[in-house]
Amino acid sequence: MAEETVLHTLSMGDKVVWKPANQSISVFFEKPRKVLSTSLLNGGYREDLTGVFNHNCGPDDGSHCTLRAATYQEHMRLLARGAGLDPDRTTGMGTAARMENVAIVVKEYRELVVTAIVTAGVEGNGGRVGDPTQHYYPVEKTAAHKPGTINILLILDADMAAGTMARALVTCTEAKTAVLQELMVGSLYSTGLATGSGTDQSIVLANPQSPLYFEGAGKHSKLGELIGLAVKQAVKEALLKQNGLSPEKQHSVLRRFKRFGLTEETLWQGYLAATTEPVEKQQFLNSLYQLEKDSQALTYASLYIHLLDQSLWGLLAPGEMLAAAHDVLAVTAAKFGVAVPRVERPDIPVCLKAWSELMLTCLKERLTKTGPDEQPAGQKGTETNGVF
Repeated sequence: MAEETVLHTLSMGDKVVWKPANQSISVFFEKPRKVLSTSLLNGGYREDLTGVFNHNCGPDDGSHCTLRAATYQEHMRLLARGAGLDPDRTTGMGTAARMENVAIVVKEYRELVVTAIVTAGVEGNGGRVGDPTQHYYPVEKTAAHKPGTINILLILDADMAAGTMARALVTCTEAKTAVLQELMVGSLYSTGLATGSGTDQSIVLANPQSPLYFEGAGKHSKLGELIGLAVKQAVKEALLKQNGLSPEKQHSVLRRFKRFGLTEETLWQGYLAATTEPVEKQQFLNSLYQLEKDSQALTYASLYIHLLDQSLWGLLAPGEMLAAAHDVLAVTAAKFGVAVPRVERPDIPVCLKAWSELMLTCLKERLTKTGPDEQPAGQKGTETNGVF
């Protein structure tokens, strides 16, 4: 394995270098840059830095990194030295995502060049802003911190004021959240959709030598548009590399309902409780995995979940949600030839129980039509006739 590899050369000449042995990706500045960083190591707004880095400091599950020093800041200083950077004039990010899963996306308009360099993973740490938490640690400033999970290095080959860079950081964050929304990524800590991970970090670079000067980086500006396009594409590519996260992977009833607590195990336990002569668990799961990928089942499930979301957000009154939920259940049940479960109250747990009963009814019907050594009908595709 090469000691280091130049992954990319930025439009302003700075090299993006990957050091596999150090598990870091660094940018070495050719000239002074303006830097806005969320890092604890030389974070905030700086004009005296000589480089930045992103480092994989933990396992792929997003758990706490193992510190190489007594404090997190000293740990980051050691990482900077290992990357060939001056720790007094460097800022950096830590993550559990693998550096080889980095995504680099460049967007251009006339003389303006925007580059997004992203490592990302949300399967172990995705959450929605405002989720409940037990972490309240007014600790010493040298305490260890959990590494970031979606780390974004955004390079703007243009000059701008510090306030405009802060606006660029807001636009960058909106773009990240838009990706998670488009992929319907659920929070691991609530029933909501994820807006990021609990430990994301970002670094924004601007080029004070550029003849281009911008005063806006929001959604009405071309700079903001390019930031959005570059970050969205890079985050999607990084999530695909790290987690295999994609529209195809999300084409799953189980993945859509996971944030509401509907899982393989809860369905299996429900099946055992309602069946006197259950099949083997693996046979049950084989049928379940075919059911939950069915295109019609997923379509109706998506409508049902959106009703629950709108009720939670206050966009639908309880009675409105209840009537529509029953309609979706009735259409789904009729489509697959099973009885319609009743939803007696506009409570989320009651609505979830009704959908679970619908799935279990379809599964029991399906399993009674197959012997223990037979494969359930429809296994060769996602489209089936009759019962899922």
